[in-house]
Amino acid sequence: MVKEAIKKADVLIEALPYIKKFQNRIFVIKYGGSILSEDRVRKSVLEDIAFLWYTGIRPILVHGGGPNITGRLKELKIPTRFVDGIRVTDQATLKVVEEELDELNDLVARELRALGVKATGFKSTNRILKASKKKTKHDLGFVGEVTDVDKETLEKALQASIPVVTPMGTSNEGTIFNINADEVAFFLASAVKAEKLVLLTNVLGVMRNPQDENSLIPTINIKDADSLIKEKVVDEGMIPKVKAAVKSIEEGVGKAHIIDAKIPHAILLEIFTQAGIGTEIVKES
Repeated sequence: MVKEAIKKADVLIEALPYIKKFQNRIFVIKYGGSILSEDRVRKSVLEDIAFLWYTGIRPILVHGGGPNITGRLKELKIPTRFVDGIRVTDQATLKVVEEELDELNDLVARELRALGVKATGFKSTNRILKASKKKTKHDLGFVGEVTDVDKETLEKALQASIPVVTPMGTSNEGTIFNINADEVAFFLASAVKAEKLVLLTNVLGVMRNPQDENSLIPTINIKDADSLIKEKVVDEGMIPKVKAAVKSIEEGVGKAHIIDAKIPHAILLEIFTQAGIGTEIVKES
């Protein structure tokens, strides 16, 4: 019993310099996909985010919800079509996207409050994100890209709570757009000059061999990122994450982390230990 207690104390002591270093710093955390729907994983992730808040770190949580949206569209017999990995969003699809994302936003904010922290939900109707229609070769319908964020409102929420942001934005004309959650997270991290951008996924991080967990690359600098993409070490699903992480670092974000949310308390293990458990992307080695 005493040995176990000492071990726990050692963990807290290891975390202490990181807690001191990141006081009042902003972390932008992106959480979505199938891992958002798993109760066990979500509980662990939200506990970690609450812990960050209690240590004086200021988290902003951006959530997705693709699987929930796809499931709901199937129930309603609304066809789903993707072009280059982006969901084509017509008027009927947009309504489902808005309903599902708003429901998830309420759920996440409610569960954070149950952990004793304050949470401010920013849904499609809050209009914190400005957007315009995404320009691509194919017409994607109501798919947008972020053009601006209401920093004043976001900063005000950050002073007293954890902002929980739905990836939807509104144009100057009042049109609502569906936006990729990764893109929202990258934009916000750059806009607020976050200390860290944390991308929660269902894989360990960037691996030289996806079948070999021992091939995890713990650190990538932005110069090496291009080489890893050209060598196809960074695979298709990871390419946009790595590219956007590099861009956000070039625009002032301290570090980006790609970690597996399925590992219990993955955020704390990555942020508050020397070894970490995922891949960090840094400006220089």
